[in-house]
Amino acid sequence: MRSALSIAGSDPTGGAGLQADLQVFSAFGVHGAGVVSALTIQDSSKVHQVLPVFPSVVLEQIRVLLRDIQPAAVKLGMLASDDVVRNVELGLAVLAPEVPLVIDPILLASDGTPLLERRAWGSLISLFERAALVTPNLREAEELAGRDVSTRKGCEAAARVFVEELGCAAVLVKGGHRSGAPDDLFASREHDGTRFAWLAGERIELGPEGVHGTGCALSAAITAGLALGQPIDKAVDEGRSFVAGALRAAEAPGSGARFLVRPARP
Repeated sequence: MRSALSIAGSDPTGGAGLQADLQVFSAFGVHGAGVVSALTIQDSSKVHQVLPVFPSVVLEQIRVLLRDIQPAAVKLGMLASDDVVRNVELGLAVLAPEVPLVIDPILLASDGTPLLERRAWGSLISLFERAALVTPNLREAEELAGRDVSTRKGCEAAARVFVEELGCAAVLVKGGHRSGAPDDLFASREHDGTRFAWLAGERIELGPEGVHGTGCALSAAITAGLALGQPIDKAVDEGRSFVAGALRAAEAPGSGARFLVRPARP
């Protein structure tokens, strides 16, 4: 049995966070293990409160789990506080170097609620050197790389910072918040420099409330692909196809955003 581990915040709606990650892992036929980094009080319209789990509890969750179950891939989602990030790093120190790590650097909720305190950004960045892939959206890429990403050239400059300065093996800058075509930028470290590939996206209009959890689903789908032994390029392509299918079927279970309807693995 292939297992993937998500370390992320709990979303009681099930539309994003740890609960969504486990649903995506299951859709790919991968057993999902989960470590809770934060509790949230939220509904389908907004995040009302974020409560980080005690950092020592996060660390013990990871340590006890990894003594028993060795995941084939690990995903980091919302980590909430600097102390939690530092304890996650301590817990993952025993992880075998060949186990791929995907980091979704969640800074803010869609409604603007901070999901990672500002002083934790440096600690999160220190984990990038261990990452097989980092998946920022446009705002996260701009904040963490310190580059204007409003143009393709600027987006490539930010991706270069992630790969060449922050130490990521690869970065996927998600373009869903861009006006016009929501193309993503994939950049990876090669022996002769940084390789860039623009991946065409399709704008799927789903109303003013938007869709909840697309970023979580994408990074989880890529993590599942890596757990199954896929190369990074294939895992990214299949993950993007999975999310596109889920977006087309999205429904609104409450009064706010639509949620992805997760199809079987393509």
